[in-house]
Amino acid sequence: MKLFTLVAFCSLLAPAFAASVSAGEVAIPNERRQALESLGQALFFDTRLSRNRTQSCASCHDPAHGFADPGANAQAGAVSLGDDGHSLGDRNAPSAAYAAFTPAFHRDSEGRYVGGQFWDGRASSLEDQAKGPPLNPLEMGLPDVATLRNRLLDNPFYASRIGALFGVESLTSDDAVFEAMASSIAAYERSAALSPFDSRYDRYLRGEYALTEQEELGRTLFFSQQFTNCNQCHQLRESPIAADETFSNYQYHNLGVPVNVAVRQASGLATDARDEGLLNNPQVSDTAGRGKYKVPTLRNVAVTGPYMHNGVFSDLETVVRFYNSYNSKSAASKLNPETGKPWDEPEVAENLSLTELEHGPALDDTRIKALVAFMKTLTDKRYEPLLLEQQSASR
Repeated sequence: MKLFTLVAFCSLLAPAFAASVSAGEVAIPNERRQALESLGQALFFDTRLSRNRTQSCASCHDPAHGFADPGANAQAGAVSLGDDGHSLGDRNAPSAAYAAFTPAFHRDSEGRYVGGQFWDGRASSLEDQAKGPPLNPLEMGLPDVATLRNRLLDNPFYASRIGALFGVESLTSDDAVFEAMASSIAAYERSAALSPFDSRYDRYLRGEYALTEQEELGRTLFFSQQFTNCNQCHQLRESPIAADETFSNYQYHNLGVPVNVAVRQASGLATDARDEGLLNNPQVSDTAGRGKYKVPTLRNVAVTGPYMHNGVFSDLETVVRFYNSYNSKSAASKLNPETGKPWDEPEVAENLSLTELEHGPALDDTRIKALVAFMKTLTDKRYEPLLLEQQSASR
């Protein structure tokens, strides 16, 4: 379940620390931008956007937990519960942090699908995406746009701010108020509050932090073209020291991820059903997209598990070992460390990205742990206490 996947439509060339501007848009004057962000922040935390007034965007994208589902609302440890108290989706709610750098859904010069909102990119822009969950019966469940407009205009603050920012005439139109809601939430999600670039890695780039020996090994391996396949998909900029690196190229891949049986059992879906991935996007008809999902950012990855599109893996090191299983011939590499059993078969066995998955040699334990240590340095400063909590819990 994804209540507001919350991925923005900003230009990939915008400076990380400046106000983001969507591709093709004119820069918003600072005063108006701040007013939009403030309105969007209020809406982001407002439960009136859900039918029973039990959920807000922040319910599944909690700012205290990396803008991901902290677990209080998660079912089977991976998917979020709908406002009706029983509906479940089949996908994990991704973090909204740094989502402002995801481009609109498109095909690049080589014909590859890139960007878009949700795991399958089916909404081209953040504004389009934000309109979905409030009206989705499995998610926030409002019956129609008219109900949403009435909910918002019952609040004098919203009536005043929407009228001031979008014109008094907009208050008479259900669709105009709906657009105002989406635009305002998008403005908040584009703000520096969600993309501070202040992790230990960022501080390292600015000369404010010295990586440990293990973290430095992980960094070297991560950006290596020879020893790992990490940056094949998780590097956006050409330079490995770019200050606005988001650690995703926003392309689509099938990694051979298995079904999350616990989620299927909780939702009542058959365990042999197949999530078609990119092929669920109405803009995609080519069956080569079946089973492919958008590459997520690795910003805050250490504190926003579970992992993969369906939350099937609980631990970050498990994910690295899953990738390593494609290259390693050791007996241990053939076992899922979370179950002690062999890795389950892929949910969708065709269209596997074997070129990327099989790139590079097998990794030993030292290098696997170094990569995990490096990825932990991508945690924003405000979430570093969560890393300490994880460390204490593992002792």
